[in-house]
Amino acid sequence: MSPTQKDILYLLHLPPPVHGYSIIGEQIKESKLINDVFKGRYINLILSRKVHVRGKAGLVKTVRFVKIWFLLLGKLIHRKPVLCYYALTTTGSCFHKDILLTILLRFFRVKIIYHVHNKGIIQAREKKLNHLLYRFVFKNTSVILLSRHLYHDIEPYVAEDHVYYCPNGIKDYEPSAALVTLPENRPFNILFFSNLVEEKGVFVLMEACSILKNKGYSFQCDFVGGEGDISEKRFNVVVREKGLTEQVKYLGTRHGLLKEMAFEQADVFVLPSRYDYFPLVILEAMQHNLPVIAAYEGGIPDMVDEGSTGFLFSPYDNAQALADRLELLMFDPVLRKQIGINGRIKYENNFTLPIFEQRLLNILQKVINK
Repeated sequence: MSPTQKDILYLLHLPPPVHGYSIIGEQIKESKLINDVFKGRYINLILSRKVHVRGKAGLVKTVRFVKIWFLLLGKLIHRKPVLCYYALTTTGSCFHKDILLTILLRFFRVKIIYHVHNKGIIQAREKKLNHLLYRFVFKNTSVILLSRHLYHDIEPYVAEDHVYYCPNGIKDYEPSAALVTLPENRPFNILFFSNLVEEKGVFVLMEACSILKNKGYSFQCDFVGGEGDISEKRFNVVVREKGLTEQVKYLGTRHGLLKEMAFEQADVFVLPSRYDYFPLVILEAMQHNLPVIAAYEGGIPDMVDEGSTGFLFSPYDNAQALADRLELLMFDPVLRKQIGINGRIKYENNFTLPIFEQRLLNILQKVINK
């Protein structure tokens, strides 16, 4: 470690599985900008290696957590960091496990900054025990949030002068040549790119597709992502029940070039999630000049400007509102193109990886020097 470098201990999530906060964790670990300034030591907090077992207890996960606890103990004994960056999970069983790590950090009197990638404190704190635990966890700490829309979730426990806002950013997509040549007379292509999780609005989009089909419109809706609480079998059963076998397809997971091609082939990106924080996949759609239709949920309004970079609608099973916006874009290619261009510009100005790294670096420096 260089004499000028200060030591930061990072408790974060690293893939697999691939989801928003594991991608961000990997970007932080690999950031040359941040690692040139600070000496980083890293502990991976991931307990579930697959999406469908996230949130479920098990012996393997318990053993992994015990290993993490002793790994943290060893690092603290070896050298106390000037700061611990902690990607805290704020609800559920993972929160209760994270408290045991917080207790260890408190014992060694380590300065903590939490980076919060989920929400739900407002509901969870209704239980008196959780309320007391939140008071303990957040006392005398700083917090990074992804959007000002999310502050109300932690407001009872963290004063706003201890909160920093750092929207996520992702690596840019710059193809050297066109990935696909699209036929002129192809159907309108709708893309859903996320894991098959009911809260992501899978069945809301499917119902919107049913509405469009009943109007006689020609379109194709591709669902891309891993199986979650919705299996491929259950997905296909619902598709058949709704008579959408010609219009709706589940394509499984896509990575690398196949992932980019899925975005390139689409005309619009849809994420009708009922419970989300700051989904990176919306930024990926904006990179690809796609108009975005998403639920007014979490930090999504910071990404999607109504009528400019896409459309927002109520997340509560509002399939008709979603179908109406899809119909608008289906029959207005000029509007579709302009919204896509606006989204690309907003991504370039706000959500690139270098912008994210510089924001995070500034925050870490401020907290250390505070």
